[in-house]
Order: sequence, then C-alpha cells, then structure tokens
Amino acid sequence: MKTKEHKIPEATIKRLSTYVNYLGRLGTESNPVISSEMLGESCQVSPAQIRKDLSYFGEFGVRGVGYDTKKLEAEIKDILGINHNWPTTVVGVGKLGQALLNFDFFRNHGFRIITAFDSDPNKIGTEVTAGVTIQAIENIEDYVRKEKISIGIITTPAAAAQEIAGRLVAGGIKGILNFAPIKVKVPESITLRNVSITSELDNLAYLLTHKKH
Repeated sequence: MKTKEHKIPEATIKRLSTYVNYLGRLGTESNPVISSEMLGESCQVSPAQIRKDLSYFGEFGVRGVGYDTKKLEAEIKDILGINHNWPTTVVGVGKLGQALLNFDFFRNHGFRIITAFDSDPNKIGTEVTAGVTIQAIENIEDYVRKEKISIGIITTPAAAAQEIAGRLVAGGIKGILNFAPIKVKVPESITLRNVSITSELDNLAYLLTHKKH
C-alpha cells in the first residue's frame, strides 16, 4: 500500500488501530463486507472520518457496497506494519511487566516477546510465560544485539528507566515503549513512545472535576 506524500496525523494512526482491532474481532466469514457506517458505529467514529482516514493510503471499498472485510483488515495491518513479527523484550518484570508479558494482544498483533529482563536475582531464570525466561539486566546489550530485537518495553521504576533506555540503544534497539513514570531521552534515530498512565489519570480526574452537568 502506497502512502500519499504528506504527513499522516497521529490521530489517524490511532484510529486505524481501532479499526483493525474491531475487524479482527468481527470475523470475516460471517461478515464478508462491512460498510463505513457499521464500522463507524462500532468504533465510535463518523463514516466520513473513516473514509478520510483511509484516503491517506489509497482507494478502498466500493461506493454503495462497502469494504471487503478480510482485504481491509489485511490492508490496515500492512499500513500499520503489524503483518509481520517484531522481536520484542520487556525490561522490568514487576506487576505491570508481568501483565504485559501475559497480554495476548502482543502475539496477535505481531509483537513477539522473546525474553524479559529484571534486576531481581530471585526472578532471573524464571519462565514467566511460555518460552519467555527472565534474564539479568547486565545481559541486555549482548542479547538485543544477538537476537536482533526491534522493540524494547520499559516497565522499570523511574530511577532505572534512563539507564535501561541507554542499554537498549547500545544493543541496537529500533524502538522503545516506555511505561516508566519519567520521560527518557534517546537519539533521534530511535523511535520513542513515552506512555504516562499517571498523566492519563490526572487528565481524567480534571475532566471529571470540570465536567458540566
């Protein structure tokens, strides 16, 4: 799929993820065709917005008929880059790390977690999920380099996050998803997403506090 020559809004990418998640749950055999109205109602997006989002990447569907469900799902996966495996590691196997390691979404969307790292000697060598064994923090650089891991997910305490990010970068990581409650800094060549659960909760609290009745 060819992307048109202009910057794609980040909000569009987030909505594409919503669309493909719904299509995956919908199933293609009993729903071979889907309209923008049906997709929009299920994803809480207007049909016009869906058509605009897809138009960034080419022509989809048939006017008055709808979209071939299976083809649309495959096309969006291709656009998002989740139609192949991304070798992934989780650093920090606390409660959040454990939850992510057992989250089926990763496997279903091409994110193949092949190992995890932690500094607790009591956890090292433990198999946390099928085929994933916790390794020592000291091995990050060598393991990431050897296994050509693309994505690192940081779930450590704030004090350790920057050091871990540096180690992942030194090992040749391509992208980092940081859940630690602090923003980390990496070279511009690394794709970084800082996810602040605290900020989202603060935002929710603000909206609830100032919501008009």
